[in-house]
Amino acid sequence: MKSPPDSTHQQTLAQWREQEALVRQRASGSGIIPPDLLAQRPGIELMQAIVSGALPVPPIARSLDFVLIEVEPGRAVFQGDAKFDFYNPIGSVHGGWIATLLDSCVGCAVHSALPAGKGYTTLELKVNYVRAVTQDSGPIRAEGKIIHLGGRVATAEGRLTDPAGRLYAHCSTTCLILDLAKG
Repeated sequence: MKSPPDSTHQQTLAQWREQEALVRQRASGSGIIPPDLLAQRPGIELMQAIVSGALPVPPIARSLDFVLIEVEPGRAVFQGDAKFDFYNPIGSVHGGWIATLLDSCVGCAVHSALPAGKGYTTLELKVNYVRAVTQDSGPIRAEGKIIHLGGRVATAEGRLTDPAGRLYAHCSTTCLILDLAKG
């Protein structure tokens, strides 16, 4: 039987829900970043524009119902609630939904540190699942942080947690840094 959440957990849960509601309210539809902006603006500005609603939310975030909540250079945080629609046949959230949240946070952490005209692609993603995610898990956050940013390769790590600080999964990634075609 679950123990009742403590007041710190309740405060964190309320803050997470409020922050998510604000970001979702500002969201400006679904779409991709125009190529000319990719060439002209650094990654941090592009990621911040998604959070502020100045740029659209990527279609994958709409499809899988998660949102970019926070971004700063070298760090990105996504939040989502698992739904029954994301379940696998054995009664928990499919690992692909979890991996997508983690891939998003670590990839955007890398993108947030790139200059204008640079992009990235995931070369490798290693995920460790340590606790089942269910529709009762509540909001969960995937926080990604850069470990290393070079001229051609970046590495980052991510953690998936709930408002009580429980760890559900963690990951590491290697990303290839790319020159983006001019729009």
